[in-house]
Amino acid sequence: MSRVTVKLNGRDFTIGCEEGQEAYLRELAGSLDKRVSEISAQVGQIGDLRLLLMASLILVDDLKESDRKIAELEGQAQRLRHENHGAASLQAEARSELAGHLTRLAERMESFADTLEAQGGDHGSADRTPAPDTSLAEAGA
Repeated sequence: MSRVTVKLNGRDFTIGCEEGQEAYLRELAGSLDKRVSEISAQVGQIGDLRLLLMASLILVDDLKESDRKIAELEGQAQRLRHENHGAASLQAEARSELAGHLTRLAERMESFADTLEAQGGDHGSADRTPAPDTSLAEAGA
């Protein structure tokens, strides 16, 4: 176990910590000292205990606000995942519908081509363009 000396409201405090955590503990103490200094500038020197109590309450309030924001963001992320899943389902349905339309169109085109070939064979000339008939309307062209 290591020992670290930190400064809070102008006073030194020596505390223990795990090996390797010294720098992080100094950083935390620096943040707390900043809060205590801000409070002290507003209300004056009202004693270490009261200053620490006020700083602690402010930090707990900040923590609660952060927790609330995290919960809100997690809810938004969940809603977005749900909406994305719904959009993916709609997209898959649209693709399937489009594939069906393309299949039907291809079948109609093949039928139309077969009709044209049959008419071309009846007229005896490959150079002649067959006259349009109801097959064209049936093909949807």
